[in-house]
Amino acid sequence: MKKELKTELINSLAVQLGEYAHYYLTDISGLNAAKTAQLRKLCFQQDIKMIVVKNTFFNKALESAGKANEEIQNLLQGPSAILFSNIANAPAKLIADFRKEAKSDKPEVKAAFVDECTYVGNDQLETLKTLKSKEELVADVIALLQSPAKNVISALKSAPNTIAGIVKTLEQKGA
Repeated sequence: MKKELKTELINSLAVQLGEYAHYYLTDISGLNAAKTAQLRKLCFQQDIKMIVVKNTFFNKALESAGKANEEIQNLLQGPSAILFSNIANAPAKLIADFRKEAKSDKPEVKAAFVDECTYVGNDQLETLKTLKSKEELVADVIALLQSPAKNVISALKSAPNTIAGIVKTLEQKGA
């Protein structure tokens, strides 16, 4: 490969590192062509970009994008596929579903970079699946804040009926 093409590939990877908030470093070795094509199709359907790339190119792209990460760079060995996503848990859910359907242990998660945190190892898949996006967390906080207010408003709205009912009951018992 010519140096210009290598530089172009590294720059393209660096741009994608800037465009996507999260990425997963996976090992898809052992998947046959049909399973790999199926995985690519699922990635496309869920707006996850999958790229199989040489480790040295991805390492240089990380450095070029200013996102060098020693933990991930140490794992750049053997076959690697990168899954880029703007939804933190989408690749983890896709991997888990794909494994279940394909009855396989591949793709294997080498590492994931999610919300400025690094998750290392295939055993982190369950943790990654349960992560919530920032939007989901904000929605949860808003729901928690609204819940007590809704209860107070509901109690105030029903208070006249409740108080009137109590007074009427007391009057009937006293009479």
